[in-house]
Amino acid sequence: MAVNLATIESVSKVYGTRALLDGVSLGVSEGDRIGVVGRNGDGKTTLIRILAKLEEPDSGRVTWSGGLQMAVLTQHDSLDPKATIRHEVIADRADHEWLGDARIRDIIQGLFGGLDLPGFADGLDTVIGPLSGGERRRIALAKLLLGEHDLIVLDEPTNHLDVEGIAWLAQHLQNRRSALVCVTHDRWFLDQVCTRMWDVQRGEVREYEGGYSDYVFARAERSRIEVVEEQKRQNLARKELAWLRRGAPARTSKPRYRIEAANALIADVPEPRDKSELMKFANARLGRTVFDLEDVTVKAGEKLLLERLTWQLGPGDRLGLLGVNGAGKTSLLRAMQAAYATEGDVQPAGGVVKVGKTVRLAYLSQEIAELDPATRVLQAVEQIRGRVDLGKGREMSAGQLCEQFGFGKDKQWTPVGDLSGGERRRLQLLRLLMDEPNVLFLDEPTNDLDIETLNQLEDLLDGWPGSMIVISHDRFFIERTTDTVFALLGDKRLRMLPNGVDEYLQRRTAMAEAAAAVAAPAAVAGDASAKSAGDIRAAKKEMQKLERQIAKLDQQESKLHTQLAEHAADFSKVAELDAQLRKVREEKEELEMAWLELAEEV
Repeated sequence: MAVNLATIESVSKVYGTRALLDGVSLGVSEGDRIGVVGRNGDGKTTLIRILAKLEEPDSGRVTWSGGLQMAVLTQHDSLDPKATIRHEVIADRADHEWLGDARIRDIIQGLFGGLDLPGFADGLDTVIGPLSGGERRRIALAKLLLGEHDLIVLDEPTNHLDVEGIAWLAQHLQNRRSALVCVTHDRWFLDQVCTRMWDVQRGEVREYEGGYSDYVFARAERSRIEVVEEQKRQNLARKELAWLRRGAPARTSKPRYRIEAANALIADVPEPRDKSELMKFANARLGRTVFDLEDVTVKAGEKLLLERLTWQLGPGDRLGLLGVNGAGKTSLLRAMQAAYATEGDVQPAGGVVKVGKTVRLAYLSQEIAELDPATRVLQAVEQIRGRVDLGKGREMSAGQLCEQFGFGKDKQWTPVGDLSGGERRRLQLLRLLMDEPNVLFLDEPTNDLDIETLNQLEDLLDGWPGSMIVISHDRFFIERTTDTVFALLGDKRLRMLPNGVDEYLQRRTAMAEAAAAVAAPAAVAGDASAKSAGDIRAAKKEMQKLERQIAKLDQQESKLHTQLAEHAADFSKVAELDAQLRKVREEKEELEMAWLELAEEV
């Protein structure tokens, strides 16, 4: 039987006049992997902070099992800005120690893309202070995962990770024995990692078995049952009156209700997008030409990103764009946007970008456009347009579209300055769609959006007739909204991937393995003093000997620290022990340097 690790009993939490949690009782046991979902502002983060005892409930209590080892990744790290990554992540372990630990190597490789931390100027010796929030978050996650814990609590762990990093993290968490509670809007990640779901809404937390897909089915079934029950209640009075008029019946039969399997709920639901119908409409709005690129070269400063690219975005095309950081995804969209903004006058570093005459482009960048903080949400939308044509005879007012994007009637009169980051992101996207574009460039559109808003956005895009390019690390969103996936793999070329994200990850793995295979013999060939097989065996034996000597010196160092504490009042003894300690440390440093030299040869 699984041991209970942490329990929340009758917990309530109120902010202002709003109850985020109302008498909630939950438990986390050994082996649990729990995903926490719900709208932004409904209390997901508050729930896990109370579970982790980082925040006190207004009523109720939180209990932990004795000796519980818990680690928490919050949205604000506690890293020392003056420290280096080496100090925070590997605790100043000697290189031979952490490089010899496969687990440490795997975590650093998985989260940073290489043991030399590409992207960080000084590698492990980079000072944390000047780093971005995303870089600091990866460091905090690496530090957490290197520890051994009974329970791990993660708040949006996939933020600032690319597709490969998210895939690695999912696999890593599957292989850990720690229990897990995780808040995330990444639905693919939830499906891969979680075996239970907590749905936080309107002060309550509902539990579901399984990952995200199971949760969606179970929630739909629960909604269906609730509708049936409501219909029963509405009919009850009429039935009672009928029986009273007729008198007592001779006999009755109780109705039987059959709960259908989850898959039956969608048996008669059509495909999300009528592709042929949308393609007809897109052709009518856009004509034959949207964006044609011929022998295009794209640069970022002096860095060459794409070379002699010939490519086409046609009417109705819905494309996902994947790639390693710095490969040129955003630069490609900006080059196409520049050609559109100047009607083809401004061209890339080489080649030609042709833009269709009927193109109306909307570009959702990663930066949130600044609005007057005093402007109300509805006013900010109506500044663009009062009504919007969504195609296929669908039309919405600014207020209706606001409601679809989670801005209810009360929220529509909230000043922009009072909105959260996720709400501002929603407003930015809403304003773009109100301008009735027929081409959309979406650069990381899922940032800061909760799952319910993502579902609404996907539903809206399903019926949107136009051409679209999506850059995103959210593979669920990519697979849900696009029909074809292209990738920039860092070789200055753009490739179509028939098998989508899975093929991208396979190609990246194959490239890494090929690079490693080429690098190994090249390193040996390039070394004028390349070692024979016998020399390498001898070097390995010498390394093992040095490791034993270093281990003995570690023991001596520890013993000297204990003696220093015991004789703290004896100044002459302390001086003697301190001299011995310095000598041991010097000897240890010499042996470590010798080990590193041998390691390079091997």
